[in-house]
Formats: sequence, C-alpha cells, structure tokens
Amino acid sequence: MPLKIKMPFLNQDQTLNTVNTLNSLINDIIKDPDFREGTAWIRRQFISNEIIIHKGDIGKSFFLIEEGSLRESIQVEVEERRNIQAGVSDLVKGDFFGEISLFDSSERTNSITAITDGSLIEIDGQMLSAYLDNHPTQGYLFFKQLFKSVIIRMTSGIHRIESLMAWGLKAHGISKYL
Repeated sequence: MPLKIKMPFLNQDQTLNTVNTLNSLINDIIKDPDFREGTAWIRRQFISNEIIIHKGDIGKSFFLIEEGSLRESIQVEVEERRNIQAGVSDLVKGDFFGEISLFDSSERTNSITAITDGSLIEIDGQMLSAYLDNHPTQGYLFFKQLFKSVIIRMTSGIHRIESLMAWGLKAHGISKYL
C-alpha cells in the first residue's frame, strides 16, 4: 500500500478545496455545448485489475475519476533483470491523472491500474488545451488549480524520497557514519 504523507504546510481542507475546485471547473467545461461528448471527451467504465494506461504509451488524454479506485505504479529494478511493479499512490473519486497530455503527446511516466470497478472521464488533451485558450478566464482558473495540485504531488513525492532515504541509511547502517 502506498505511503500516506502528511504535509504540514497544507492542511486537508486546502487540499480538498483544490481538488473540488478543479473538479467543478472540469464539470463546467464538459457541460459546455462547445466541448462535445464523443469528440472532446468520453465517459469510460473500468473493471478491477484493468490497466487504464501503460508506462511508455503515448499519452493524449487527461483523466478525471468519477467513481472507483485506481493505483499509480512504476517499475523498480530490484536487481539485474529483476523488476517489481511498485504502487506509488492510490487515486480515488475526484483525482486526476494524465495532465502532461495537456501540453504534449509524450510517453506516459507511470502505469495506472484499476483497484475496483468504476468510471472516469477521458478528455482529449489537445481539445481541452484549445478550449482553455478560447476561454481564458476558465483557462486561468483551471491551470491555477492544476498548478496547486501538481505542487501538492511534488511536495508529497519529496517527502516520500526523504523517508525512503532515511530508511535506507538506517537499514544499511550508514547513518551512524554521517
């Protein structure tokens, strides 16, 4: 199970407010007749253990989870020719992923697998980017909330690295020499 890291600089209410605001903005966008279902976005159902995206695939979509739980994972090389799939974080209703596709169709950095059955909204990254360019107020608000969310994730990642580094130094007896 992925670590849950506390971030003292940002309380749970602030994190929840950022997620709720971004979700509200996305819901307003997909209700706009100019942003058509079937071309700009689709609603997808998923089942437990279904792989939603594979690391290395070319990403063109941004996703918002409506129901269910997903796990973000990476491949870790444990020793030569031996890799494990490690869970990085669990994603739930209201969480998003695939935000890099808003800027560029590039390789996915992680895999996403369903833990439970559920549904998500898959949004075409280029179409959303064009829509936000044509609706600058919504674009500003969207990217402001997206930026806040990315900062939260980066800070959480830094705390995880710090924790793993401390564990590794202690586990290998290196900390007593520092």
